[in-house]
Amino acid sequence: MERKAMNDLIKWKNKKNRKPLLLYGARQVGKTYLVKEFAKRNFQDLIYINFETNDIISKIIDENISPQYIIKNLEIVFNKKIDKDNTLIFFDEIQKNTRALTSLKYFYEDAPAYHIIGAGSLLGVHINKKEFSFPVGKVEFLTIYPLSFDEFLINSQNELLLEKIKECFNKNESMPALLHQQALDLYSDYLAIGGMPEVVQEFINSKSLINAIDYQRGIIESYKNDITKYSETADCPKIIATFDSIPVQLAKENKKFQYKLIKKGGTSSIFGDSINWLVNAGIVSKCVKTKIGLPLKMYEELDSFKLYMNDVGLLTNLSEFPIYLIKNREAVNETMLGMLTENYVASALKDNGLNLNYWKNEFDSKLDFILQSEKGLIIPLEIKISNHTKSKSLNNYMQEFKPKYGIRISSKNFGFKNNIKSIPLYAAFCLTSKTLDID
Repeated sequence: MERKAMNDLIKWKNKKNRKPLLLYGARQVGKTYLVKEFAKRNFQDLIYINFETNDIISKIIDENISPQYIIKNLEIVFNKKIDKDNTLIFFDEIQKNTRALTSLKYFYEDAPAYHIIGAGSLLGVHINKKEFSFPVGKVEFLTIYPLSFDEFLINSQNELLLEKIKECFNKNESMPALLHQQALDLYSDYLAIGGMPEVVQEFINSKSLINAIDYQRGIIESYKNDITKYSETADCPKIIATFDSIPVQLAKENKKFQYKLIKKGGTSSIFGDSINWLVNAGIVSKCVKTKIGLPLKMYEELDSFKLYMNDVGLLTNLSEFPIYLIKNREAVNETMLGMLTENYVASALKDNGLNLNYWKNEFDSKLDFILQSEKGLIIPLEIKISNHTKSKSLNNYMQEFKPKYGIRISSKNFGFKNNIKSIPLYAAFCLTSKTLDID
């Protein structure tokens, strides 16, 4: 599958002062496939070590973590010469061998010419444990997310439609009516499917939503198995309960995360570590409440947050949301479909490197997201699931804070009226820190 992260890997390869690279990301977002495809396209050879299955290399690294020792023994085991310019070394499931992770420091200091990538499921969870000796400042990081909607369009042979969406966004011109409806229909498919590569590939192959979502259940079960396998025994039930509560949390009108919805009497002291585990595992993201000030990060109210799944398709499955209701917007409860839509936008913003913040005042006006542009503009963003776009909250915000403009994401076409930029649901991927800056 074609992934935008391929460009990030190529940039890393071509850096003069390159450091070893660590890939973050939830299980089954396609990290291993991506690196192997990267190697195929950009190197003559790949040395692939999976530390879950390769005990020989694990024992070698346990003996000595100097790059020279590791390279010499890799050449012996794989019976091939490692060319520092033309061979990619890939340490997969690197969290299984703490010494391998530490060795990245010495590759950077003593053998920086070698191309070396480390990745692993739950890497974020493992490196936050106290017993890990992490090579601070000696590695680079890249987070891999599920396929975004624009990647979904590329891989489903809708590249021309994607280019038209980008063109209309950049020129602020309306999409032709037929193309607008086609894009909305594909967006509805994406709400059900999400961006997990295996799920997307099955949908592309079978053209069946039902077949595709069967794979989602397997991924959700694998997440729960990971929780059971890699968390402390006493923490496991709390993490699973927190995970299972996400649809309930987002289905509320007030989507602020409430510990009591996990369990009566629940508090941050009981479930706070469970949330951190899910965040570190790449399964969920926090959207933190903020006051309005620059930079937004300095005005965050850390005890007030919303929690989103990093893949909207998994949220759809976890919620047991009927697929036909996604396609039939008139028949569905607006709050229920709204939670999927909001989660989809959160994932799009996160994938583009934007921080997730929301705003709410004492008079109960609230906005789904507050964004900060590259040049420091603070932009309010409101989401509507239909063409009915009247909103008191956005109007109140515009009157009080007088931003350069506001954004409304809905099923309406592109437009700009009353200082509100209208963006169709399918074009959320166009929002980046750069594109938020308008003349």
